[in-house]
Amino acid sequence: MADEQMYLELSEEGGGSHKFYEVKVEGNALTVRYGRIGDKGQTQVSQHPSAEKALAEARKKVNEKVRKGYAPAVMGMRKKRSVTRREMTSGRSTAQQAPVLWKFNSGDRAFGIFVDGSRCWVGNESGSIYSVDHDGRTLAQFRLNDGVKCIVADDRWLYAGCDDGRVYDLGGKVPHVAYAISDDVDIYWLDIKDGVLGVSDAEGKLTAINHEDESQWERRSQGSHGWMVRCDELGMYHGHGRGLTMYDWEDGREIWHRPTQGSVLFGWQEESSLYACTNQGFVHRFNKKGDAGPVMKCDAAVFSCAAVDDGRYVFAGDNMSSIYCFNDKGERLWKLATGCGSAFSMQFFQERLYLVTTDGALACIDASEQAIRAAQSGSLPQARDIKAPAPVAAVAAGTVETTREAGSGVVVECYAEGDRLRVRVVSPGFRPDWHVQFPKDIRQAGARYVVEGLQASSRGGFYRAWGHIRRLVS
Repeated sequence: MADEQMYLELSEEGGGSHKFYEVKVEGNALTVRYGRIGDKGQTQVSQHPSAEKALAEARKKVNEKVRKGYAPAVMGMRKKRSVTRREMTSGRSTAQQAPVLWKFNSGDRAFGIFVDGSRCWVGNESGSIYSVDHDGRTLAQFRLNDGVKCIVADDRWLYAGCDDGRVYDLGGKVPHVAYAISDDVDIYWLDIKDGVLGVSDAEGKLTAINHEDESQWERRSQGSHGWMVRCDELGMYHGHGRGLTMYDWEDGREIWHRPTQGSVLFGWQEESSLYACTNQGFVHRFNKKGDAGPVMKCDAAVFSCAAVDDGRYVFAGDNMSSIYCFNDKGERLWKLATGCGSAFSMQFFQERLYLVTTDGALACIDASEQAIRAAQSGSLPQARDIKAPAPVAAVAAGTVETTREAGSGVVVECYAEGDRLRVRVVSPGFRPDWHVQFPKDIRQAGARYVVEGLQASSRGGFYRAWGHIRRLVS
């Protein structure tokens, strides 16, 4: 029977889907390639018992795509659509200067931030990710293929959401693709809880994706341009053009919706509270049941917010390069200037407020009461201006070290299950019937890998690989 190839596209007006899907049958092999129009996309190859079965599977996939609106097309006729950027006016503050201890200049507008006891991370729109110590000294750096939208943590795992539609695990020596989101989903923000990913996008949708990179559910909220998404064990919280909506974790059922004064641009959560900041200059506080708390007023559109101790202090950054602090009653305590651009994201850690900004800075501000009082009286520390090292080249997808010995690591195996590549544990002491959440870009049927460790999901049913990964060779 003759080989077969079919190329389809789905392109919607007004910034909707803009993606392709190609199937190719060569003998018993079925190759599927898909992605955003103009990109190389992702490729999956599966083997079938016969050429007839490969053709049947190919035609089944094509028919499924046609039912979703795809149509035959000529490759190269449509051009790549530009990625949505968070374009908002940023001005300079006239407030007194905040007590900045140091500024790490990443080289481009920065959205991604994460801070813990050992280091601080910043990711910028050029795709560079740097980790620095708490004095701003560079510890490590990575380079992704596109701009970094956000950096989020889930227990011991750290992930970067990227404009190429992928979410990268930053836990090893090189980034690996943990989730390959549908190429029509233009990531605005994401959050992860126990291996389940929540993604907000340019169209106001919220998508839940499980540990095997399979969509659990998708919901379009009442408002468009939903930046905020936060996840916990109770559900997912989506901030968008018309307020804040909570969805059920398992099936995406709407649990409650609350309006806000303006469109939600960013959100933060504490153990029992949610904070949604808006383009009208407000920061709303809600509890996890949707009950409204204090509404805090800033003097301009609020790009970002953060809180500490479930609301003892609430911080906000506006689009005029000012930062604010409020108490748990919503009363403004102070307003100061960053001196390094408007804060796209922020995090408070051990008396310090860390910002990533429109100027590309990761700034460390002394937010202790003593330092703030001194700044208000005009006494400031000498801020250190730190230049980032030259960006490294982006790591090629699928890069993985090899080893001949497992040592103290855990051995896992990749195998084909239909047209999916799954991973299971080989080492003793683990359940062999549980799948392993494992990077997408290095999976190869029949290959074995040594991982630093495995941890069972808190909900059970699968393991999560963490740490350095090597391919086991004979």
